[in-house]
Amino acid sequence: DRLVFPGLQGGPLVHIIAAKAVCFGEALQPDFLKYQQQVISNAKVLASTISNQGFRIVSGGTDTHLCLVDVFSRGLTGKQAEYALEEASITVNKNTIPFDKHPPMITSGIRIGTPALTTRGMKEEEMKLIGEWICKILNNLDSESVRKEVRSDVAELTAHFPLYKFLTPGNPRKT
Repeated sequence: DRLVFPGLQGGPLVHIIAAKAVCFGEALQPDFLKYQQQVISNAKVLASTISNQGFRIVSGGTDTHLCLVDVFSRGLTGKQAEYALEEASITVNKNTIPFDKHPPMITSGIRIGTPALTTRGMKEEEMKLIGEWICKILNNLDSESVRKEVRSDVAELTAHFPLYKFLTPGNPRKT
C-alpha cells in the first residue's frame, strides 16, 4: 500500500482538475494557435540572436518554446550565468547539457523559455533586445555597471508589457 499511495498515486486533487479544465478551454480557442506560433517564433529569434553573438545553442536552434545555451564553451558555468542574469532582472535556469561534466547544481548551460514573455505581449523585436542583453551580461560577467544598465533596460521594457493589464506605470493598484 505504501508503494502505491502516496508514492505512485495521490488523491483526486479537485483544484487541479478545475485548473486543467480551464487550460483545455483556453487551448480550444482560435487565438491559442496564434499564441503558440508566436511563442515558437519568439524562441527562434531569441536563439538566433544569442547564437549570432557567439554562444552555442545546443540543438543548433529551436523548434520549441525554449532554447538551451552552452555557456561553458565560453568559460562560464550555468550557475554563474543564472546568477549574473538574475542580478540584471533576467530569469533563466541553469541546465545540464549533453555530455555535461559539471554536476546538476553547477551545469554547463542555461535554459531560456519564451512563453512568459509572449504572454505579456512581447514579440520578435523584444526578443532581439533580450537576446542582446543576455549576451551583454554573459560577456561582462563581473561588471556591476553592465548589470545595472541592463536591469534598468529590463525595467523600462517590462513597464510597457505589464503582467496584468490593470497594472500600468503610475497606476499600480487600479483594477
